[in-house]
Amino acid sequence: MPKYVIERELPGAGKLTAEELKVISQTSNEVLNEMGPAIQWVNSYVTTDKIYCIYNAPNEEMVLEHAKKGGFPANSVNKVSAVIDPVTAE
Repeated sequence: MPKYVIERELPGAGKLTAEELKVISQTSNEVLNEMGPAIQWVNSYVTTDKIYCIYNAPNEEMVLEHAKKGGFPANSVNKVSAVIDPVTAE
């Protein structure tokens, strides 16, 4: 299944409390449950003013649908073409 990186601009994201992040995560999970198993949230990285999310989904449209239903920004959605790590250098 294709993998996507979603960039969500959210000023002050790095200052969100654990409780606020929990609520955001719960909302995301509720929408994912409604949408079915075709879309999966892998994880997210919270930075100062953005959240970068990794999703597995059959297409970009489904990623955008999740964002719309959850009320999340999706400022850019990029399909991953390759994954590299230190082992790639061997």
